[in-house]
Amino acid sequence: MKGKDFHSMTDAELSAKLSELKTELFNLRFRHASGQLENPMTIAACKKDIARVNTVIRERELKAKA
Repeated sequence: MKGKDFHSMTDAELSAKLSELKTELFNLRFRHASGQLENPMTIAACKKDIARVNTVIRERELKAKA
């Protein structure tokens, strides 16, 4: 997903998306370890999405403090 998509989500949606992405990352790692993952780059893409969500959450926390 793009960063713009995450910025348009609410806080609750971001939290839900974060937990969904972490579960997906776990499943991808498990499939990679067992040799069933066709494209290992999906792990990197999932990690980047997790970082994007965390960045948006942190930006909102800092904005709320100011």
